[in-house]
Amino acid sequence: MSDIPLLPHVEAFLRRQHALFIDGGYVQSHSGQTLEATNPATGQVIAEVADADPADIDAAVASARRGFKHWSQVAPATRGTVLFKLADLMEQHREELAQIETCQSGKIIQISRAFEVDQAAHFLRYYAGWASKITGQTITPSLPSFAGERYTAFTLREPVGVVVGIVPWNFSTMIAIWKLASALVTGCSIIIKPSEFTPLTILRIAELAMEAGLPPGALNVLTGTGLVGKGLVEHPGTNKVSFTGSVPTGIAVGQSAMGAGLTRATLELGGKNSAGFLPDVDLDKAVSGIIEAGFLHSGQICAAAERFFVHRSQIEAVMDKLAQRLSALNIGSPLDERTEFGPVANRQHQLKLGAFFDRARAQNNRIVHGGRLIDRPGCYVEPTIILANGVDDTLLNEETFGPIATFLPYDTEEELLALMNNTPYGLSASLWTNDLGKALRMVPAIEAGTVWVNMHTLLDPAVPFGGSKSSGVGREFGAAFIEDYTELKSVMIRY
Repeated sequence: MSDIPLLPHVEAFLRRQHALFIDGGYVQSHSGQTLEATNPATGQVIAEVADADPADIDAAVASARRGFKHWSQVAPATRGTVLFKLADLMEQHREELAQIETCQSGKIIQISRAFEVDQAAHFLRYYAGWASKITGQTITPSLPSFAGERYTAFTLREPVGVVVGIVPWNFSTMIAIWKLASALVTGCSIIIKPSEFTPLTILRIAELAMEAGLPPGALNVLTGTGLVGKGLVEHPGTNKVSFTGSVPTGIAVGQSAMGAGLTRATLELGGKNSAGFLPDVDLDKAVSGIIEAGFLHSGQICAAAERFFVHRSQIEAVMDKLAQRLSALNIGSPLDERTEFGPVANRQHQLKLGAFFDRARAQNNRIVHGGRLIDRPGCYVEPTIILANGVDDTLLNEETFGPIATFLPYDTEEELLALMNNTPYGLSASLWTNDLGKALRMVPAIEAGTVWVNMHTLLDPAVPFGGSKSSGVGREFGAAFIEDYTELKSVMIRY
C-alpha cells in the first residue's frame, strides 16, 4: 500500500506561515501567536496558522461591514455569477483542495474528493441559483376607506448584515460552503471561523473566491481557538451567527447570541440519532445500511446513526454479519486510494472515544467487535459494535461522534418508536423496511428534523436540513435558509 504523492502546490501551501484572511487578502495577526495543524494520520505537524486576538476580530468585523455595504448593492444575478465561478474554480482545483483537506482532517481521499469538493461545488451552484429568486409579496390590506383613499402593501427581503459562520472539523470545507453560500447569495457578508483542528482548506477557498470576483470584505476568515468564535458572536458589529457543532457548545453559542442584542442564530447541532430496522428487511441490506448510517467518515457526521434497533429475532445475525464486514475493512492511510477506513480527526477525539470504550466495559456492555484504539501512529480507532443492556446505558444516550454502533433489540413496532424517540435530541433518524405503507404511517411519529427511509446521512441541497428538540434551531438548504439570512420588511402605501 502506498500514498498518492502530494501535488507541488499542496506542499507549497502547507509550508506557508498562514495569516488571517481579511479585506480580500492575508493580514498578520496582532497577537503574533500561532496554532499548529496536525495530520491525524501521522501525528505530525503539517502547518501553522494565526491565532486571532480581539484586535483581529475588530479588523475582520470592520472589513465585513464595509464588504456588506458594497456586496448588498450588487445585482442579484451578478452575485449568482460569482458563486457559479467559485464552484468552477473549486472543481478546477479539485485534487489540490482534496489533498489539503485529507492532510488536515484525516478524511480518506475519496471522501475529500467526492464530498468536500464535488458535493460542495454542487451545493454552491444550488445556492447560486437562488440569487435572482429571492422575492417578497404584494398584499391588499383590509383597512377601511373613510374618504375614498386606498391602500396597498408589499414586503421586501433584505440581507441581515454581517454573518458569523462557525464551522466544525468534521466537514470543514462543505459546511463552510453551506454557510458562505447562504450568506453571499442573500447579499450578506460573512466571517468564517474554522475549527482550530482544520483551518487550512477554507483559506485556500478564500483565495479562489477573490479570483471568482468576490469583492474585498465580503468573505473573511479568522483562524484561532474557540475564543475567536465567542468574540465574533458577542461583537456588536455582527448580525447573525450560523453554528454547526456539538449540542453543549451550540447552546452556549445561542445564549451568547441572544445576550448580544438578540443576534440571530441558526444552530445545527448533533444528538443521538437512531436507525430502526423492521423484520422484513433483508439482513445483508440491513448490514449495508448500518455501515452507511454509522461508519462513513469513521462516524464523524452530525447526522450519523449511533443507536441501532433491530428486532430481537434478528439482532444476533445482524451483528455477526456486521462484524464480518467491519473485519474486512482496509484500515490505513487516508492518502492511500485503497483505504476504506481512516483515522479520526484529532488526538483529543481519539482519547474521548477510548473513554467511551472504558465506560462500556464498566457497564458490562457486550463489545461484539472492536472497542480499542489502534496502536499505530496517528489517531486510529477500531470500528466498533456494542450491545447495550438497556436504555439507560451511556452508549445509548451520549453522542460519541465516532465509529461506534450501539445496538438494542425490540419486540414490537410501538416499542421501536418509543426507543427511537427516547432521547432529548432530534436531528435525524432512519427507518428501514420493505413496507412503504408502514413506513409512511411511522414517519410522522418519529421525532427528528430529518427522517430517511431505507437510507441514511445523504443530503440534497433542495431538501431542508436541521434538528428538532435539542438538536438545533433553523434549517439549512431548500428555500428555508432564506428566512434565516434575510430580514422581512413590510411597506404600506396610502393613495
